[in-house]
Amino acid sequence: MHIPDGYLSPATAVPFLAAMVPFWGVALHKVKAALSRRRVPLLALCAAFSFVIMMFNIPIVGGSSAHAVGAVFIAILIDPWAACISVSTALLIQALVFGDGGILAFGVNCFNMAVVMPFAGYAVYKLIAGRSAIDSKRRIAGAFVGSYAGINIAALCAAVEFGIQPLLFKAADGTPLYCPYNLSVSIPSMMFAHSLFAGPLEGVITAAAVGLVIKYTPDLFTGLSVSQQNAQKESFFKRYKGVVITFAALVVLTPLGLIAQGTAWGEGSGDDIRQSLGYIPQGFAKFADFWKALMPDYSLTAAGNSTPASIGGYILSAVVGILLISLVIFATSKMMLHFKKAEKN
Repeated sequence: MHIPDGYLSPATAVPFLAAMVPFWGVALHKVKAALSRRRVPLLALCAAFSFVIMMFNIPIVGGSSAHAVGAVFIAILIDPWAACISVSTALLIQALVFGDGGILAFGVNCFNMAVVMPFAGYAVYKLIAGRSAIDSKRRIAGAFVGSYAGINIAALCAAVEFGIQPLLFKAADGTPLYCPYNLSVSIPSMMFAHSLFAGPLEGVITAAAVGLVIKYTPDLFTGLSVSQQNAQKESFFKRYKGVVITFAALVVLTPLGLIAQGTAWGEGSGDDIRQSLGYIPQGFAKFADFWKALMPDYSLTAAGNSTPASIGGYILSAVVGILLISLVIFATSKMMLHFKKAEKN
């Protein structure tokens, strides 16, 4: 679902980036109001969880691939505003360091995966789960359906963003300047991949993760916190046991993402477009290489040339991404806690 640079015109990408600023502002304000030092590691874990789960690609009929996002799980565990911050952080590191998603398209990707997905999915989850008991099966069912709905609604948004490009932006000869696929192609392609593959994967992972948290760390859910005295005695692992177990399992299984050799629909290179259509759109050729990632496609880079992703390179990429995301979250949280303390004084 990552939209790379070149597929969207700057006239589309820049307004989305500007529109994300108030969302990030409100999200930071909301998170700061509820943030404590003991919750910072959880926020970092959630951002790293989203990053790792997006590396977990699965093959799709036709030679492409798809992945889960984890945004609805974070929304269920903390709230949608925290999911907005966590997923946005993961997307930022992916774009800057690994070239997964575009720098110019960063705002669009955040809108789809850090706003639309967590808020829509969480709304569906709450509709199903209601006020049921913490161990109710309705919560697991709500997690599955909510995450399935969330990723598909986000995919539909991306499909529309792709599909309107050839209608709005054309060269003098009438050929599309950016994404060459119109709505009749983008919507079926995106929804096929997400309704039949990425959606079920997202649902299973989210339901399983919620189930583990309910089993091992039920106090993480809002309104079910343990007493401060007991919390002070708990170790980091015990406090976040359910999240840590889920996260560790995903890190170990991350190399399975290499099974899916094809790129996700709409994330192909200029060569892929040329092979499919016989030409490369002018705007795409201009902006596709806007940013040179340090570790492109989660692979090791030597002398400016990227090597195919290997198991070692993929695991190293996961470790580097986790460390960078944690650094960003902890630095941001430290500033928010400082401002929060200053406001009280």
